[in-house]
Amino acid sequence: MNFETFSTSSSFLHRLDARVKLLASLALVMVIALCRTFPTACAGLILALVLVMAARLSLKSVSKRLLLVNGFVLFLWFTLPLTYPGTTAFAFGPLALSREGLVLAALITIKTNATVLMLISLVATSSLAALGQALVRLKVPTKLCLLLLFSYRYIFVIHQEYLRLVRAARLRCFRFTTTLHTYRTTGYLFGMTLIKSHHRAQRVKQAMALRGFQGQFHTLYESPVGKNEISFAMFMGIAVAVLITIELFNRIPA
Repeated sequence: MNFETFSTSSSFLHRLDARVKLLASLALVMVIALCRTFPTACAGLILALVLVMAARLSLKSVSKRLLLVNGFVLFLWFTLPLTYPGTTAFAFGPLALSREGLVLAALITIKTNATVLMLISLVATSSLAALGQALVRLKVPTKLCLLLLFSYRYIFVIHQEYLRLVRAARLRCFRFTTTLHTYRTTGYLFGMTLIKSHHRAQRVKQAMALRGFQGQFHTLYESPVGKNEISFAMFMGIAVAVLITIELFNRIPA
């Protein structure tokens, strides 16, 4: 369970302040998510590919993430052309594929891949600790930031607790099958995991209170916004403006 696969390089994007990357990713993802034309979606996908190249990420790891996401998108190609109303593009016996459904599925596919690549290149290139500190400095509610940091810190511990329960069940000759006993035992496993995570949370709260924790993490590494961050923010602002211009231009009726 490694959630920081892309945060250990030393590229230009990795060295940027996480606040700038979070704001840039938010603006770009919103524009791509709300666009309705292919030129804007394709331009966003090209920009995302450029950012991935600039981050010098492992193409193999990036491809694995894209395959996982496109596995869900693949269902849209089976459902939208059959259910979305419009003119028939192809017909296979009683099944008719609408042209509008195919176009919509293709647009969603491009937008989804562009969004995922944007998030990988801009957000995943920072560690969770850096993202938490950046969210605090961006005035995101402190409780949400602490929830993110504590969840990341202890999700591995909870996962180990679950694996220990599964190992204990298997030592008692339990096997995962499609029987009522398996479903009941699996429910017990998840229930015990939740109970243990609650007890863990209580102990962590007591330990933090004994150490004088007052709801705020302090860091020894302050990262001021420098020339690189300002230049990157200006470039991203221009990119967002160009995408919006492309979208508005292509929406104007001929």
